[in-house]
Amino acid sequence: MTKIFLKNKVSSKNYAREQIKKTLSKNHACYVLITCSDPSEDGKMDVEMSYDGDETLASYLLQSAQNIFDENLDTTADSCQD
Repeated sequence: MTKIFLKNKVSSKNYAREQIKKTLSKNHACYVLITCSDPSEDGKMDVEMSYDGDETLASYLLQSAQNIFDENLDTTADSCQD
């Protein structure tokens, strides 16, 4: 996992997102970036996804991440049943 440090004080979330994308594209063959806004009064959130690199590899990254979440949920559910 890569830690990203922004050198400038971030004045806008779009600026931060663009800086993150720029940093990731320099050091990685492929990346997927998913972000969401804070919930609005009615509970809705804006979700944004961007990726750079081979589309098949980006899809593989998402599927692999989903498998990790699924395994963690299964482990959590099993420990709650004990």
